[in-house]
Amino acid sequence: MSKFFLTSNGFSTEEIKAAFLKNLYDTPNKLKAAIITTASPLKERNKYAQKAMDDFKTMGFMFIDFVDLEYDNPAILFDYDVIYINGGNPFHLLLHIQMSGSEEIFKHLSKQKTVFVGFSAGAMILGPHIQLARFFTPRMNSLNLQDLSCLPLLDTIVFPHYDREDLFKDDSGKTIEERLSEFEKSHHCMVHRLKDNQFTLLEA
Repeated sequence: MSKFFLTSNGFSTEEIKAAFLKNLYDTPNKLKAAIITTASPLKERNKYAQKAMDDFKTMGFMFIDFVDLEYDNPAILFDYDVIYINGGNPFHLLLHIQMSGSEEIFKHLSKQKTVFVGFSAGAMILGPHIQLARFFTPRMNSLNLQDLSCLPLLDTIVFPHYDREDLFKDDSGKTIEERLSEFEKSHHCMVHRLKDNQFTLLEA
């Protein structure tokens, strides 16, 4: 059984780190972690990817690598026990998951004792689709990606940064909650709201 940590800001609090460590299948020094950097144009130089690396080290991990699905063979993910999916552009991330043929690898890993950590966009692509990203931030889809279907490893649709009105300004003056309610009604679904510094732990 796999475990899924869905977060807005990664390992942003000691509470999140403690919960993560509590739910590992072995001690950190015996586990290998992969940080997927694909969603950011800065790749492993992205400050959040670098912070994730530092966080893993302080938590006792000794084997940590950056993985970029745009260029690396996704089969290398079979070598890792923890898959950390960094944030950034969800459309860019999804495109390269699709182009690299990573879907079957993720599905296989989800049937093993793998711990997934989804940070922002990385949390969104673990669900069924990223229609929500197109609804709130269509400008991010500069690639004009049409197929927004994700892996899906989870049935949950996640909206990260729920408390950040500054990130999702709208000309209509509607709040995030008002627009989320509209999305839920039009798509006949429920969205899991995730504030900054919150996390959700799911098992599948």
